[in-house]
Amino acid sequence: MMMSLGPYASFIVTSYAAAALVVVILIGWIVLDYRSQTQRLRELERSGVTRRSGRSAT
Repeated sequence: MMMSLGPYASFIVTSYAAAALVVVILIGWIVLDYRSQTQRLRELERSGVTRRSGRSAT
């Protein structure tokens, strides 16, 4: 079941490939940033810094 994309097939395929690449790069960037932020949070908590939301309301 091959679709005929006509004379613009290379443009269409390239556009979809570029969009997919951008999405993959953004997902990778988010994963790396998440790991970095959780590591930074662990270091801050280990050094004694606490979150304001973690305090009891008095």
